[in-house]
Amino acid sequence: MTTLKVGSIAPLFSSVDQAGNDINLESLRGQKVILYFYPKDDTPGCTAEACSLRDGFSILKKNGYVIIGVSPDNSAKHLKFIDKYNLPFPLIPDSDKNILKAYEVWGPKKFMGKSYDGVIRTTFVIDENGIINKIITKVDTKNHFDQLVKELGI
Repeated sequence: MTTLKVGSIAPLFSSVDQAGNDINLESLRGQKVILYFYPKDDTPGCTAEACSLRDGFSILKKNGYVIIGVSPDNSAKHLKFIDKYNLPFPLIPDSDKNILKAYEVWGPKKFMGKSYDGVIRTTFVIDENGIINKIITKVDTKNHFDQLVKELGI
């Protein structure tokens, strides 16, 4: 669970998306960013979340938001996921977990009685000045767009 708070400066990162395009949080200053962290491409919950964001993409974009997804999956998996579900936003492969750790969303989890380290599904909304405006830790994967609309007052 992240210790980052609303009002904190969002940790800077520089990476590449699934297609090798540079993505740098500093270069996104002046834009509002929805940065969502999810465990794995093409799994039921992660697919529902991505498709919910896809379906609301035009509304979020019209309201000035950029969407970026981050998971430990590699670029090839991200490309297949994007193609399969027509996702209109970039996905960052974070196999070294640098971004996940910077946002404190890599950590202990439990599933079916087993403990392991993994991605703690979390969404950060970052304002034009790089300040965290919202943190959603209880993501409703099937209705994540609706959840964001409610949180953002769109």
